[in-house]
Amino acid sequence: MNIHFSGADREVTGSCHLLDTGKMKILIDCGMFQGGDFNEGLNHDSFPFDPKEIDVLLVTHAHLDHIGRIPKLVRDGYGGKIYATKGTKDLMPLIWYDAYNIMSYDNRKFGYPVLYDETDVAEAQALCHGLNYHEELDLGNGVKAVWKDAGHIFGSAFIEITVDGKKFAFSGDIGNENVPILQDTENLSLDVDYVICESTYGNRIHEGVVVRKSIISDLIINAVKRGGTIMVPAFSLERTQEFLYELNELSEYDHTLPKVPIFLDSPLAIDATKVYKKYPEYYDAEAQKLHLAGDDFLDFPQLQVTYSKRDSMKINHTPGPKMVIAGAGMMNGGRILHHALRYLSDPNSTLIIVGYQAYGTLGRKIFEGQKHVKVMGTDVDVRCEIKAIGALSAHGDQSKLLNWLGTCKKVKKIFCVHGEDDALTTFADKIKSELKKEAHIAKYDEVVKV
Repeated sequence: MNIHFSGADREVTGSCHLLDTGKMKILIDCGMFQGGDFNEGLNHDSFPFDPKEIDVLLVTHAHLDHIGRIPKLVRDGYGGKIYATKGTKDLMPLIWYDAYNIMSYDNRKFGYPVLYDETDVAEAQALCHGLNYHEELDLGNGVKAVWKDAGHIFGSAFIEITVDGKKFAFSGDIGNENVPILQDTENLSLDVDYVICESTYGNRIHEGVVVRKSIISDLIINAVKRGGTIMVPAFSLERTQEFLYELNELSEYDHTLPKVPIFLDSPLAIDATKVYKKYPEYYDAEAQKLHLAGDDFLDFPQLQVTYSKRDSMKINHTPGPKMVIAGAGMMNGGRILHHALRYLSDPNSTLIIVGYQAYGTLGRKIFEGQKHVKVMGTDVDVRCEIKAIGALSAHGDQSKLLNWLGTCKKVKKIFCVHGEDDALTTFADKIKSELKKEAHIAKYDEVVKV
């Protein structure tokens, strides 16, 4: 029995792990690599395994870096079933079609290659099957799998797989503490032997969540005083909805949200919000309470939804101060680029970074302080105010990850994936020193016997 590490190894995107039991080949996630361009060159490389030999694909959640290459997997010969929670099953096609639309635009505009087409997406969608949390799936050959709530995004899970008396846990991504809307991350089963654990913030501690709302409020108030445009590049799944939830509270309950127009300029986020409303059983207690009281906590009077390109373009004619929430979250594609092109050079405007920025992305370059960047091929000076909110991250920090791993006392070995070198090294050292467990930093295309 072995694990073939096939993505998000010593980097944060492209999650893909192959568990070979000797009788079955089980793929867990198949994500897109994300860097300077939306559709990185690595995505076009051949898989380090034969897609035709994979028996089943299990998905942790619907973020692009965990599902973005699934249509390519199908295009390259995979024809088995794809299992995920029901929420994830409904979200995946939205992500795939949105990715295709971005790639198609980039192809027409800049000549960039397209990874897959709409036919591949439709074929992948036809292979998908939805499950409830805690519903045990019998895959045959002595293999069983169960999805448990990871508290990361809507429908997200970590997956526990039992094979011939051994139990593996694949973390996917583990959520932050007290995330709005979502329920808390569940504990690992006590009898897990091996954990394949994300390490995105393995070297970081977020701001306390109790001050999250005040941080957002203060940032917006100060940004409005500057008089320009507030740009919020947000992942269309979860980060956008969390941000809307906080803005709803500031507007309707705290009455501290400045009276400026706020635009949700993301068709994907708008479509995804419909899935949120379809599964209220996923909500945490507070969101359930609001839902039962008839409060649409993802809407408030100042919010304007711009679905079409025509509506999006009208934002340009609205004078500041104003706020624009748009994808992509790492600023490596999507409508946020059009706003960045227009407003990054405006000293009165503000860019609020609310999510992880992968190495090489435009968001990462700006976050690290670069004052001259390229946006859609155009040189742009960065003169606007740059702010970041760690408390809005959908990923758990070092403390959260260690506490989660600590719920399983019998684990034999922890494989650290989905992190940059410093985060991986720091986190692995913490696992060894604090949890007294063996930690291994996986390498791409490495095969480890278990």
